[in-house]
Amino acid sequence: MDVRQRIPGDGGELEVWIDRDLCTGDGICAQYAPEVFELDVDGLAYVKNADDELLRDRGAATPVPLPLLTDVVDSAKECPGACIHVRRVSDKVELYGPDAE
Repeated sequence: MDVRQRIPGDGGELEVWIDRDLCTGDGICAQYAPEVFELDVDGLAYVKNADDELLRDRGAATPVPLPLLTDVVDSAKECPGACIHVRRVSDKVELYGPDAE
């Protein structure tokens, strides 16, 4: 069973954001999903928008493209800083990450 079959709730659109206060800069996220994550010159990870631009505002979120969902979820699970949050857009409920139930 892949991740798409396990999305709790209505399976609607998901977004991801990084709590940079907890980011350890290991870059695991950028290895799993370089289309979504990138390390900046400050050594911290950021999410990117569809135009490949880093979103530097605190709490900035970007949509999770369905073909990359498994990679983004794996990033959240493997992140040593436990700073990657994947949540539903509709109600902001975290599905994967440190605050997921």
